Amino acid sequence: MIATMLLVMLINVLIGMPLFLSLMTTAVVGFYFVGFEQIARIMPQQAFGGIDVFSLMAIPLFILAGNLMNNGQMTPRLLNLADRLVGHLRGGLGHVNVVASVFFAGINGSAVADTSALGTLLVPGMRKAGFPGTYAAGLTAASSLIGPIVPPSIFMILYASQTGTSVGSLFLGGILPGLALGAAFIMMNVVYSRIYNVEPSGRRAKIREIACAAYGALPALIAPLIIVAGIVLGIVTPTESGALTVGYVLIWGLVTGNLSLSTTWQSLLETARLTSAVFVIIAISSILSWQLAYADAPAAFARLLVPFAESPFLTLIVISGVTFVTGMFMEEVSALMLLTPIFLPVAQSVGIDPIHLGIVITLNITIALITPPMGACVFVASAVGKVDIARLFVAIWPFIGVALFVLLIVIATPSLTVWLPGLLM
Repeated sequence: MIATMLLVMLINVLIGMPLFLSLMTTAVVGFYFVGFEQIARIMPQQAFGGIDVFSLMAIPLFILAGNLMNNGQMTPRLLNLADRLVGHLRGGLGHVNVVASVFFAGINGSAVADTSALGTLLVPGMRKAGFPGTYAAGLTAASSLIGPIVPPSIFMILYASQTGTSVGSLFLGGILPGLALGAAFIMMNVVYSRIYNVEPSGRRAKIREIACAAYGALPALIAPLIIVAGIVLGIVTPTESGALTVGYVLIWGLVTGNLSLSTTWQSLLETARLTSAVFVIIAISSILSWQLAYADAPAAFARLLVPFAESPFLTLIVISGVTFVTGMFMEEVSALMLLTPIFLPVAQSVGIDPIHLGIVITLNITIALITPPMGACVFVASAVGKVDIARLFVAIWPFIGVALFVLLIVIATPSLTVWLPGLLM
């Protein structure tokens, strides 16, 4: 059953079938083994049950908050602050790219949105500074991976909805790995800026200039604080924190004139389009997850991991390998929804903390956003940076290597993910 479903999925991907149709076709084929008479009962039940989860209500709210902030001209303020902090260093615009991604990560947790918003502004600038176009676009796509790791994170909310793990704990657990990923890309940029002989892009900013830039970016920096502080202190749920953030951004934008009724309406339309796509995938993935459970896939996977049963490290390495390969050929939300129910019981049986597992899976799924042949962020960076996609997929591998190195550190050091949740939750 599992082999047949995987073959159908692979064929659908190769012929270019739209994702939701590909998933739906695979689900229908799965009912051949379950019994076609069960379709009318099981399919709507599992589809609705998959999206009828309170914590998932936070997803459209975080997406809307991010769209409002983008349309409210908050992105240039964050870029200005990043430039004042690190723009004077050798390869400064590359550092600005990474630091801006760290700031931007606290807005909506979407790597693709990060790539689109920052790439339009930074890729041409990095080219003028002396970086090759493929490197500039590659760094933009790679640094956007910080978005789903640093809170808020859509992937973490999806993982929490399936495992019952605290969203607040996952958000806190992603902070240090996200910063580690940013630090790794900055170190990589230091090396490459010397290779390309890129000089500093400007003078060192004075304390007064940094303070003015920070004051200008303060409205954007407050939003992540509302999200994290509200959840950690137990004042609000993740869904309520999303609503608070939307209210804050909307009021600020309308009062200051940075948001108009037309841009607000545009933000709502963008949110509706993305949310509907995500929830359709969640619903169909829930059907497939039920079928995999029916086929006893978790137990089959657990039997494959018997040789590694005494080593949480090796277990996570195998889980990461499976997730990495799956993410190369499957849309990230689908991969997360399908693999989590399989991995969780196996990980718990060898004593892996659910928070640590969640961050490892999230980081794996996120890296898939820049891996060939379906890396969404690479396609976006290619489009906004006007770089040939084939050349960019070749140039992206050093960035993938750096991200995998950080993943290995996270796997080997559970305290990176569980220390902050243990301290503050």
